[in-house]
This record gives sequence, C-alpha cells and structure tokens, in this order.
Amino acid sequence: MVTCISLVNFTQKGIENVKDSPKRLKRIKKAIKAEGGWVKAFFLTMGRYDAVYIIEAKNDETIAKIMLTLGSAGNIKTETLKAFNEEEFVKIIASIS
Repeated sequence: MVTCISLVNFTQKGIENVKDSPKRLKRIKKAIKAEGGWVKAFFLTMGRYDAVYIIEAKNDETIAKIMLTLGSAGNIKTETLKAFNEEEFVKIIASIS
C-alpha cells in the first residue's frame, strides 16, 4: 500500500457550494474505497489549504487516478504528496552510501 497526503483548496465552484461539502466527502470516501483505497484521515484546515486528506491505496497509479477524478469534478484543486512511513524512512536512510 502507498500513502499520500493531499492538500486541498476549494475552487470558486466548490466554495459557492460549500454546504454540499459533507455530501461530497462521503462520495469521495466511497469512490476511493471502490478503487481499493481508503481515507485514513480528513481535516478541515485553516491557512493556505482548506482541507487535508491522508489516503492509502494499492499503488501510485491508483492515487493518481483518484486525484484526477476528484479534480475533474471542479470543486477542489489538490496538491498531492507521496508519504513514506517511519519504517520506509529508516530503510531509505539506511540505503544511503
């Protein structure tokens, strides 16, 4: 499984329909689950980004498909970061010569 952190901003369309956001969140979770992934966490945030998703999926391609699908609805723009857990971090550092 791979993990990503997706930083989210509402588009003009998304903020105009912000009251529909809880329904969209449910649909997003369902769509991610249908791809074999899941939302580990969701946070509404204050500052540069409006929300943060932490998502796990089977591979990078699935993450890309999910993010492109979400963006194509026009309510949000995302910046997605690949995340490495502590075990993966230690392995990466150990491989440095």
